[in-house]
Amino acid sequence: MQSVRDRLEILLSRLAARANDERVFVRLYREAARAAAEAAEARRKAGVTLGPLDGTIVSIKDLFDIAGEPTTAGSLMLRTATPALRDAAIVRRLRQAGAVILGKTNMTEFAFTAIGDNQHYGTPGNASDASLIPGGSSSGAGVSVAEGTCDIAIGSDTGGSVRIPASLNGVVGFKPTARRVPLAGAFPLSATLDSIGPLARSVADCAAADAVMAGEEPAALRPIPLADLRVGIPRGVLFDETQPEVLDAFHRSIRGVEQAGVRVADLSIDDLISEMRAATKRASIAAIEGAEVHADWLAAGASAPVDPHVSGPLSRALTVPASIYIRTIRRRRELAAAMEERLQAFDVLALPTTPMVAPSIAAMAADEALRDRTEGLLLRNTQVANQFDLCAVSLPMPGMKLPAGLMLMARRGHDRRLLGIAAAAEALLKG
Repeated sequence: MQSVRDRLEILLSRLAARANDERVFVRLYREAARAAAEAAEARRKAGVTLGPLDGTIVSIKDLFDIAGEPTTAGSLMLRTATPALRDAAIVRRLRQAGAVILGKTNMTEFAFTAIGDNQHYGTPGNASDASLIPGGSSSGAGVSVAEGTCDIAIGSDTGGSVRIPASLNGVVGFKPTARRVPLAGAFPLSATLDSIGPLARSVADCAAADAVMAGEEPAALRPIPLADLRVGIPRGVLFDETQPEVLDAFHRSIRGVEQAGVRVADLSIDDLISEMRAATKRASIAAIEGAEVHADWLAAGASAPVDPHVSGPLSRALTVPASIYIRTIRRRRELAAAMEERLQAFDVLALPTTPMVAPSIAAMAADEALRDRTEGLLLRNTQVANQFDLCAVSLPMPGMKLPAGLMLMARRGHDRRLLGIAAAAEALLKG
């Protein structure tokens, strides 16, 4: 059996070989990781374990605090920020569980866009084809798991930032119910919508990381039998403009779970989506709350270049009156309650995570209108979970040349049940 230290050294050597063109990781913790790996190996030899994450190699997104260094959040402006006094809450919990934290992964600036590009630190190429976008904002997280430079990556998800890169890179990504995992020490975008979730190559690994970060006692994830589960398909606007290969893979996946005894029925939620769009027409909740986070430099001017795809929407959102924001938040609560009631008759909703496979980095850079349209499509399905306060998971769909995900969404607080259902669906899809 290969030791944790040997596996770590293989990964460090691999990363060293491409150091001059490193875009997935923005920082490596070589010596700290070696020490953690040695400790995990010593525990293994002594027959002692700290749980399922003991000796697991983990990457963390560049918005989580590590004591003694600035948290740059994908931006040049924060390189000289005051160093963090302590690790982020989830970093402390991961360390206590024996995780070997390898490094920080690249991300879109201030976690704001879904394409996954970064003008300052480079854009990580998709793990399937480096000429394609990785998806964002947890871009390096998705690539690091898919390329095998870590076992589990920790990202953040405000509108799909865990699930979009999971979908486009062919791995599992889980967005928990908001506030299930503590946000302390994570650079904020939206206090209302932010959540912290894992990406991994299996649902079980995501579930183990989620339990540790949520402060729960780790327990083996038990797949929930699919027979007689009620799955709703929200056909309508969430299926518009879906690429044929994605739609075909989705239908094959649904036929597979139907054969396992799942009861599938259409469920329209277009009216709730339309009302949410009307409520956020002036600006999204993420943009308004993000504008408050960045209000000082937006008003005074940035001290370093900022991606205009980030600064533009934030600047516009800064002009939204407080009355509009308060009404938006109030309406969001009402619509989330309506969605909760709508979903009572179903165990999960199922739909494509993204309506497309990854387009090329070059195409996004060359055509601004295409980039904007692509970003809107990438966010369209995933943001439903954030807007309506749901939990959601993206599973790789089999039989595709380029990856795309099957997304299962469940009511808020049903996280562990969703993961159990996802584990059973995963086994069936891989079958």
